[in-house]
Amino acid sequence: MSDWNDHFTAVSADYRRWRPGYPRALFDYLASAAPGRDLAWDCATGNGQAATLLGELFTRVVATDASAAQIANAAAHPRVEYRVARAESCPLGDASCDLVTVAQAVHWFDIDAFWREVRRVLRPGAVVAVWGYGLAFVGPGIDEAIAEFSIATVGPYWPPERAIVDSAYAGVSFPFEQLTPPAFSMTAQWSLDHMLAYIATWSSVEGYRQQTGDDPMPALAKKLAGVWGEPGGRREISWPLILKVGRV
Repeated sequence: MSDWNDHFTAVSADYRRWRPGYPRALFDYLASAAPGRDLAWDCATGNGQAATLLGELFTRVVATDASAAQIANAAAHPRVEYRVARAESCPLGDASCDLVTVAQAVHWFDIDAFWREVRRVLRPGAVVAVWGYGLAFVGPGIDEAIAEFSIATVGPYWPPERAIVDSAYAGVSFPFEQLTPPAFSMTAQWSLDHMLAYIATWSSVEGYRQQTGDDPMPALAKKLAGVWGEPGGRREISWPLILKVGRV
């Protein structure tokens, strides 16, 4: 992307509250692959979901996001410094970082310009990791209802960049020495209300609301209530991560 489009400011507080968390094992792996643990850059940090976990492993983390609202709602951590900045214009110095991470966001970038920044800020032997995730897996009936909602109901309102996630980053250049990481998944135990609140943070749902003046969530809530099981019951949910890891 050459121009940044803000799809999340309107739901920045809900994004922090309802989005799933990333597995600690992923960050342990990335820290072990990095040549040092002095400085990590978490780009497009959102509310700091990845940055705070990096803060447990690195001496210093600089977490940037183009959205001031996302940064304003970010989780505090003593080793994490938040800054408002575009992915393609990093405030860090040359050859200063041991690790660069991008969680569920690289599809929004001007990717070639971003890779130039990554090469500039990473020191020799340092690591870059980008990951994302698609629809959740919950169980029969539920998965089909959510997929139908994603495709048929709010599908026309997904930003075009979402197709990059749906393709598992197949069309994204990655001009680094690629590593072979283990498979990782996010997992959660959520109630139906939590699941619905999470889906409501999708950029396509916000787009639907803005363009139609209607809310697609009540109809989905009714449909899922019929297949979720016990009212108020928690279901195990998983999101396999799409992960690319490379070394400079």
